[in-house]
Amino acid sequence: MSSPAKKRKRNGTESSPQKTRGIESFFKGQTKQPQLDPDVTEQNLSDEALARKLQAEWDQEDNAKISANDIQPKEPESSGAPSIPLIPTDTTPVTLPKKNTLSLQSSSGTEDTVSLTVPFDQTPQTFDAGKYAAELRPHWASEGGDATYALLTRAFVLANSTTSRIKIVDTLVNFLRVLIEGDPDSLLPAVWLATNSISPPYDELELGLGGSSISKALKKVYGLNSQGLKTLYDRHGDAGDVAFEAKKRQAFKLVKPKPLKIKGVYQSLLKIAKSKGTGSQETKQRIVEKLLQDARGAEESRYIVRTLVQNLRIGAVKTTMLIALARAFLYSKPAGAEFTIHPDLARLKKEELSELYTNAEEIVKASYARHPDYNDLVPCLQEIGVTEELLLRCGLVLHIPLRPMLGSITRDLSEMLTKLQGREFSCEYKYDGQRAQVHCDEQGKVSIFSRHLELMTEKYPDLVSLVPQIRGEGVSSFILEGEVVAVDRENGDLQPFQTLTNRAKKNVELGAITVNVYRPFRERRELLRSLFVEIPNRFTWVKSLDATSADSESILEFFKGATDVKCEGIMVKVLDNGTSNTKQINKLNPEAEPPSIEPEPTPDSKTPQSKPNARRKALLSTYEPDKRLESWLKVKKDYSASSETLDLIPIAGWHGQGRKAKWWSPILLAVRNPESGALEAVTKCMSGFTDKFYQANKEKYSAGSANVISRPAYVDYFGTPDVWFEPQEVWEMAFADITLSPTYTAAIGLVSEERGLSLRFPRFLKVREDKGIDEATTSDYLALLWRKQGEKAEVEENGGPDEVLGWTED
Repeated sequence: MSSPAKKRKRNGTESSPQKTRGIESFFKGQTKQPQLDPDVTEQNLSDEALARKLQAEWDQEDNAKISANDIQPKEPESSGAPSIPLIPTDTTPVTLPKKNTLSLQSSSGTEDTVSLTVPFDQTPQTFDAGKYAAELRPHWASEGGDATYALLTRAFVLANSTTSRIKIVDTLVNFLRVLIEGDPDSLLPAVWLATNSISPPYDELELGLGGSSISKALKKVYGLNSQGLKTLYDRHGDAGDVAFEAKKRQAFKLVKPKPLKIKGVYQSLLKIAKSKGTGSQETKQRIVEKLLQDARGAEESRYIVRTLVQNLRIGAVKTTMLIALARAFLYSKPAGAEFTIHPDLARLKKEELSELYTNAEEIVKASYARHPDYNDLVPCLQEIGVTEELLLRCGLVLHIPLRPMLGSITRDLSEMLTKLQGREFSCEYKYDGQRAQVHCDEQGKVSIFSRHLELMTEKYPDLVSLVPQIRGEGVSSFILEGEVVAVDRENGDLQPFQTLTNRAKKNVELGAITVNVYRPFRERRELLRSLFVEIPNRFTWVKSLDATSADSESILEFFKGATDVKCEGIMVKVLDNGTSNTKQINKLNPEAEPPSIEPEPTPDSKTPQSKPNARRKALLSTYEPDKRLESWLKVKKDYSASSETLDLIPIAGWHGQGRKAKWWSPILLAVRNPESGALEAVTKCMSGFTDKFYQANKEKYSAGSANVISRPAYVDYFGTPDVWFEPQEVWEMAFADITLSPTYTAAIGLVSEERGLSLRFPRFLKVREDKGIDEATTSDYLALLWRKQGEKAEVEENGGPDEVLGWTED
């Protein structure tokens, strides 16, 4: 962006035409300027030297004008009154304000030094949030009144400087506390920015910024050319790090930046997301440039850009923020809030503090799982704190999706039967479809959400049209969850998942649909079957089998039947609560929960009469949003073939040899580190690919395309592939077993301090089009599988049953 034009004065009484000069001439020196003297031209002066030379000329002209017009007392106009002499009482010379001032600002001297000293990484028990809030309020008031973005940047820097989960959480807790006590209005925007989002997923607000917008802004604001920008990116591999280095190299600024505020940055992001139609790209570009222009210091620039590319890399995920919020409101509350906080947390013993933390975190997590929107959660916390009332005030609401319950993975049927020994359970076909959550209110409005909480009502108008037909008498509003599966309209045969993926996401015409949807029942079946009407081949109950671990032969036959009709396998769900030690968090008012989602267990529910075992975990038959429990188990056909599958991210490749010379082979794959956000290399793969797939993959990751990038800083790998891929896909991979490796970094530190984990005989199965990279297999899960593999090997070495499926209970 151009700076305000500077007026260059000339001697004489007559005004002359004003000459304007854009900021580009000072930063880039690319525009030819008039020579100021015969020997030294503006072209061969450095930017700073030129600016100082111009400033000296303007100062000289100002001084000359002051000398020519000495300041004299102004004679009063004649009014007949006696003249009153002006008697000076101070000998201090009078200085006129200069109009022509370049005001050189060193980029290293513009940081918010007050915010940079707050020790957020202290333990919350010793951190004095009230003291720092009191110190910061006058500082904020002098700069407009709201909390500065520099304070959030300070928290980001400290969180990024450690790999300790405890330190990261403590940093966020203390940062939130300062805002709670010092500027509560900035708390909600700060939470959105720290979670790398601007709205809940069902709102469909996206920044829609391409890499070119950010590149243009970096070049314009920081005076980089294309080659300079490429050099920095090749060296650092992260857009935020590029902005950091570019800001550091900016020797001076002509205009003092206006301090960025937390609220202001968030509002700017909303404006970018909401900018649509003609001229929207220009509008977005101006906002991006303004954010970079106003960033004070290199760290602010780094995190502004990382926010724009939606990759903060501070080692904090959704769960981390919920934990931080829960703990922060145990220590602090906004002025005027009526809820009480713990009087003296600093004196609690470690065990007492841990119990207090755990209870608060469970309440906040449960509330968010039922109502995943910070716009509602944070104001509720500010009003009532962390109390069980939060579960009612910020609980289930129609047309706001709850986070779905998840099933745990088992290796095969024998492992499933072992886990559920002595309990009654239901086996259900695991359909190869798309999970859907359907909301319908009393007025008949229908909303449909994906497992990722994305709104997909427009994708399924046929499902919307079904609602009036399936709703039984007396049902006014409901929330249902099930699987959307494509079926043959004529005979009801199941179709593969790819049939659904070919359907457009929006504006689907009912008459254009060639396959219907098939919704199996997944939960609370008795209520479901009594309240809703089955329509064959359109809305029907999942095929199921009630059994116990003694019914191994029937279960095996049922499993084979599921795979024969193209299902992925089976889901196994515990029918009844396994123990009575249910946490208070689950004893909710049943009226607050739609019966189709989570009915309370009835007094005459059947309870297994197996002998109590203190070592066994409680298995709840209730629906637990956003939890992966062993009361739901997945047994897939791929698992039953004595091999687990993993969802890995392709990140790089090498030029093939021989017949594969024209393709990328092998391909490097990675798991996701949920703590740091890094991608950790786990294996190379060259098995399972068809020639057609190789060709499509080479075209997708061709040289010069946007899908090929420089070495990224967020990938942990010691080798040097021929090409780096932009991480964007998830591939399902089979393998023989997991081994320790000195080459690969996956899960390093979790199973060994020096070695990571790798896969033997990896084989490509398919592209997981239903998953994004944030849902890829994590390093934690890989480490868990490695430990289970060791346990199984130990059992086999010590001897075990020849036929696990054939055993019966004593």
